[in-house]
Amino acid sequence: MNETTQSGIKKVRSHLTQNESLLFEISSPGKKAYQLPELDVPAVDPEQALGAGHVRSEIQHFPEVSEVEAIRHFTRLSTYNYAIDLGLYPLGSCTMKYNPRINEVAARTEGLAWAHPYQPDALSQGAMEVVAALEAALIEITGMDAVTLQPAAGAHGEWTGIMLVRALLESRGNARKKILVPDSAHGTNPATAAMCGYTVENVASTSRGLIDLAALEKQATEDVAAMMITNPNTVGVFEENIVKAAEILHARGALVYMDGANMNALVGIARPGDFGVDVMHINLHKTFSTPHGGGGPGAGPVAVQKDLIPFLPTPRLARRDNQWTWNYDLPQTIGKVRAFYGNFGVLVRALAYILAHGGPGLRNATMDAILNANYIRKFLEPHYELPYTSPCMHECVFSDDRQAAKGVKTGDIAKRLIDYGFHPYTVSFPLIVHGALMIEPTETESKRELDLFIDALISIAGEVDSNPELVLKAPHMTRTSRVDEVTAARKPIVRWQPGPA
Repeated sequence: MNETTQSGIKKVRSHLTQNESLLFEISSPGKKAYQLPELDVPAVDPEQALGAGHVRSEIQHFPEVSEVEAIRHFTRLSTYNYAIDLGLYPLGSCTMKYNPRINEVAARTEGLAWAHPYQPDALSQGAMEVVAALEAALIEITGMDAVTLQPAAGAHGEWTGIMLVRALLESRGNARKKILVPDSAHGTNPATAAMCGYTVENVASTSRGLIDLAALEKQATEDVAAMMITNPNTVGVFEENIVKAAEILHARGALVYMDGANMNALVGIARPGDFGVDVMHINLHKTFSTPHGGGGPGAGPVAVQKDLIPFLPTPRLARRDNQWTWNYDLPQTIGKVRAFYGNFGVLVRALAYILAHGGPGLRNATMDAILNANYIRKFLEPHYELPYTSPCMHECVFSDDRQAAKGVKTGDIAKRLIDYGFHPYTVSFPLIVHGALMIEPTETESKRELDLFIDALISIAGEVDSNPELVLKAPHMTRTSRVDEVTAARKPIVRWQPGPA
């Protein structure tokens, strides 16, 4: 691996970046971005048709621009965006992989794209077959007994899963009071437990980044409803004692919830249902390559063991008279958690991804994700501090300890990485690693892209040693450099206001 210099960045070079005004600011009265022919039908008086109170001659302050101005404006804005189609998203825990275009083709199939949730069952058999096939695939992949596809995101799946835990325990006469959450678990787990009416108790990790079984033995009291575990955990390490941990909890009448955010390291290799998990969610928009980010839609299906099946959200897919139908006769259900049947377009994409790969292909994808993370780790170990030396899975976590000694923090390194043409890694998470650099390349990245990324981080480590000010003032090649992040968070300006005429 060869180090790069500031003048020899391999991935990007300086290029034209135009300043861009708002459309409101370049507006001129009377400009139009369209041309319409004369009406060939008798004109209708809008005031007569709609009523004078419902008609206005203009939209106040609405921008008036020409077609070429509108096209150039939005084209120039598009060049400011970083996207998975441009390069690596190394965001740890996010699994930002490339979305194959065949997924989009499948989701746009007319009979699926235009299916309406109020269609009668007789006209929805194809869409319902998609749901059935995806449920069956996820059951096989997770080793669980049943799946609901309703939840709209990972955190929503967490909430659904813990509500199922509460419903099962209530049916046994005691919902219990506490949820155990390891300090290496996913960040949303404590919030989910609190939203479901439980208090949260932290379980410490060992020096190897694993759950402390001795601590768990003491904390798994009769008040504990479940433990929410992320496996592999947020430091990228597989919880090798998960079977023993599950046995401890089950012996006390508690359940094991697994956050499936890191399922990209397990598919085709290990099934959570086989190592003691009772309920889990799966992020389709992570592991199974459906669109991710931008506020959704996503999908967070929940898989359960048989004791939890009666409590699954209504309705459940059922087979009657050789046809698919929806079963609403579920007396113990926790109810609906999502309108209709889930984010169907996302479900179609996930099934397309699974079928395109097949069983061996899914396993290969997992192995490639693990290989890519370990490849990055190996080359960066001499340059960044590695807080946990246990073998990593699909992501690797470094700390900024060496760089912090020279006044450079993980956020500074991430901003400098932008100058090298990469989206930053996950900064300062997980919280149990001070100054964390959390990197997840996924399986979709080529060796060439990984080498460029490694070169960039090695080069930045060298810059910290030789010229830390260069990193502290980064990024240098963007339209906007450092912003006041505190003010931006506390006093954001998200709406344009017209100035004086």
